[in-house]
Amino acid sequence: MNLLIFKLLGQRVALALLSLLAVSVVVFAITSVLPGDAAQEQLGQEATPEALAALRAQMGLDVPGPVRYGRWLAGLVTGNPGTSSVTQMPVAELVASRLPNSLLLAAVTALFSVPIALTLGIASAVWRGSWFDRAASSAAVGVVSVPEFLVATLAVLVFAVKLRWLPALSYVSEIDSLGQMLKAFAMPVLSLCCVIVAQMMRMTRAAVIDQLEAPYIEMVRLKGASPMRMVLAHALPNAIGPIANAVALSLSYLLGGVIIIETIFNYPGIAKLMVDGVSQRDMPLVLACAMIFCTGYLLLVTLADLCAIVANPRLRHQ
Repeated sequence: MNLLIFKLLGQRVALALLSLLAVSVVVFAITSVLPGDAAQEQLGQEATPEALAALRAQMGLDVPGPVRYGRWLAGLVTGNPGTSSVTQMPVAELVASRLPNSLLLAAVTALFSVPIALTLGIASAVWRGSWFDRAASSAAVGVVSVPEFLVATLAVLVFAVKLRWLPALSYVSEIDSLGQMLKAFAMPVLSLCCVIVAQMMRMTRAAVIDQLEAPYIEMVRLKGASPMRMVLAHALPNAIGPIANAVALSLSYLLGGVIIIETIFNYPGIAKLMVDGVSQRDMPLVLACAMIFCTGYLLLVTLADLCAIVANPRLRHQ
């Protein structure tokens, strides 16, 4: 790789770090202006002002916002995001107990959604204009228009209430066999895959079609290359960057959808932990969970940019 690629890679990484710093400021400011706090939540509405003031001083809530932000950011950088205002447990321990569950759910969803979406997107691009392309594109547009909570609700009504094939709630702690694992993950993964597959398929289709309409593909076609070789050997290598962007952007959307899915199916993940923290005004916990989601999103988008830069032949051969 040449110096230009290293320069672009460094710029993307630096931009991601600056974006993460800006996000930390916004997240802290938003959580600071939420009505109520952990002290009010613990003592209730009937608490006296003196008791509230004493508990807020004990929790460090009486310190000015910029000072609290500086302390929180310093602890976050050093791996100590603070202590839960409700349970008085280290936030790192609470997150560590739930994060593997969310990562497992995301991994299983990606394992199913990425191959299906790429296959459908490439097939629709190769056979564009056919009945398969029209049917797949129409289905993708219809699925994208449906939010995750509606897909999850319909899945519960059909598979849990009507057919009684799957449980309405996901009990990860009770998995002792492959069958129980399939039952626990079936509906959360199905609900997440619907929208992710549709989005990824449409972006993959557009990326491959853009390459198939390029002038060099016409030259390959005139040389007598078969359609399979034309797509696999010539179009796909040049579409790696756009396809990587499509995969990364779709999987980053998974980070937002998992909040809804974990809440509906009572899945014990980090998103459900954050929702519980918001209801209890446990701001250190909410801040840590929000920063994990933001970091995951920026990481995926940055990896997509890096793949696009490295896969660009014009940059590689300059």
